Amino acid sequence: MQARASGILLPVFSLPGPYGIGSLGKSARQFINFLSDGKQKFWQILPLVPPGGGDSPYMSPSSFAGNPLLLDLELLQEEGLLTQDELNSARWNNPDRVDYAWLHQTRLPLLRKAWDRGREVYAPLLDKFLEDEADWLPDYALFMALRDRFGGKPLAEWPDEARLRRPEAMERYRTELAEECRFQAFLQLLFFRQWTAIKAYANSKGISIIGDLPIYVSPDSAEVWSEPELFQLGEDMTPSAVAGVPPDAFSDLGQHWGNPLYDWAYHKKTGFAWWKRRGTHMARLYDVVRIDHFRAFHTYWSIPSGAPDARAGHWEQGPGNALLDTLKNVSGLALIAEDLGALDADALAFIAQSGLPGMKVLVYAFDPVGESSYLPHNCPRDAVVYTGTHDTPTFVQWLLSEASPAERDYAFDYLRLREDEGFGWGAVCGAWMSPCRLAIAPMQDLLGLGGDARVNAPGTTGPHNWSWRVRGEALNPSVSGKLARITRTYRR
Repeated sequence: MQARASGILLPVFSLPGPYGIGSLGKSARQFINFLSDGKQKFWQILPLVPPGGGDSPYMSPSSFAGNPLLLDLELLQEEGLLTQDELNSARWNNPDRVDYAWLHQTRLPLLRKAWDRGREVYAPLLDKFLEDEADWLPDYALFMALRDRFGGKPLAEWPDEARLRRPEAMERYRTELAEECRFQAFLQLLFFRQWTAIKAYANSKGISIIGDLPIYVSPDSAEVWSEPELFQLGEDMTPSAVAGVPPDAFSDLGQHWGNPLYDWAYHKKTGFAWWKRRGTHMARLYDVVRIDHFRAFHTYWSIPSGAPDARAGHWEQGPGNALLDTLKNVSGLALIAEDLGALDADALAFIAQSGLPGMKVLVYAFDPVGESSYLPHNCPRDAVVYTGTHDTPTFVQWLLSEASPAERDYAFDYLRLREDEGFGWGAVCGAWMSPCRLAIAPMQDLLGLGGDARVNAPGTTGPHNWSWRVRGEALNPSVSGKLARITRTYRR
């Protein structure tokens, strides 16, 4: 990222389309065309992994798998794997929200029909794919097959013989569930074929993909089940301590995420082999990767298992430069550090010496009294400036609903905001004019959308998280043309 550039943040699930969720087909290509028309160089997305608890991509059953809900059904119909009637049955009439409950009820049964038609044709490709992805796919496929066998129950509620991977039980389950395992692997083959094509199309239009690496995994995941030695677990395979963050200005209780913590001594002993595999996998999928919760490389908040909230936690030493150097040495892996939150001097020094671009976010910038490092004129060249992120309110929501009167006045004065121009466009101009080599805006800020368009409110659950979708008519020449003019103006 030597030259000045800019891009737009939009999750794949937020793409428009008639089938209930964004997908890796025509709508993705149309959005890439929109970015190209708007003179953008980057498309930032959220993790492509299957969603877990609360439909969150940061609580996934796998660090390696793709989300089969994002498969483009029209491409499957073109291959003869689905009929037109089946395609019609998958239409959903809410263009503004993903309805995960409906998708979970209807999408996998539909994809099983595709498997019924494609199992023989795809058999050689599937055998090769299973061989190429042998370090994660067979275990993931069996994990998902077992979860289906046990009625969708989380890993902690499985029978001991399956949860603890007793050898005789594993041999029996592999035989009994062989067909279901191949179906799960088939979904992954389809996903990576479709994603590879989308990434190639983006790159052909001069657009790079910024992906996202969640630092932690779910307690209900294939990794915890198949490689428990990677984590701080008890003999019964339940976490002995879990992740979160301490109380701060945003929460008196802190945040209790519930992800199992890593056994960093074991990882160090293996030369961070699992992280090398993960980094290599990320480098195949993306051009740049944002490391979520990067401060945990330095120190992480450890909450005793069973504690009701994060106040009972304490700081532990993270893997530091040993892990960072491992990831830096992965060929083709460019990194951004998510360095937000309350950081002490030592954590700040660690992030500074990492050499990775950090993040500056405008909705945190407008302290009317002090001097904020997030104000555009203070942002360093090597940082990435954002108008907002998937975890913040949209800029318009913050400005009109959450900012104090003094913060609002300062933002109006600093950004020279005008209602006739649109407050979101004012934020985009503020980010685009900064010294940072890369500037990113969520799609919601281009459109000047408010709280209904927020992607996620951390520490909450509910149908509004991870469900917002952009309407197709919003991706129009008027918006892309204005974005292109602003981008040219600020030489990005």
